[in-house]
Amino acid sequence: MSESQKPIAVMASTAPLRTKPTNYPEPFAPMMAGRKKRPLGDLFGLSNFGVNLTQLLPGAASALRHAHSKQDEFIYILYGHPVLLTDAGETQLSPGMCAGFKAGTGNAHQLVNRTSEEVHYLEIGDRSAGDSAHYPDDDIKALIVEGKWQFEHKDGSPY
Repeated sequence: MSESQKPIAVMASTAPLRTKPTNYPEPFAPMMAGRKKRPLGDLFGLSNFGVNLTQLLPGAASALRHAHSKQDEFIYILYGHPVLLTDAGETQLSPGMCAGFKAGTGNAHQLVNRTSEEVHYLEIGDRSAGDSAHYPDDDIKALIVEGKWQFEHKDGSPY
């Protein structure tokens, strides 16, 4: 899409959904059922950081619990009451609350919707080259290779 074709502004809730629901390999991909992402930053050609409007249906999770080596992340709850899972335990969130996850701390995080209502939130993260993600609860690790996530078992064997 050329600069002249990029929108000036959009209604975030009607922006196109991400074409591929998840980058996770099997058996993890089905765990992301009920999560929908609208990559808002991509619509405007942003390259230094990403912004997603993310929706979690009842019972859905944001991601596997993870921590990034180089990417800072930030979330802002717009609607609903997800539970934030971190190394410190569980924190109930509500609209207007936000949380940040500094790169390199190892503090793994995940949002889970345990309610009967949808959750909507903004997630913002930088696009640091050479980033990796650690997943303490699952046999998976991730590295960015040539701009794309590549997944392996913790022993280094490929998925």
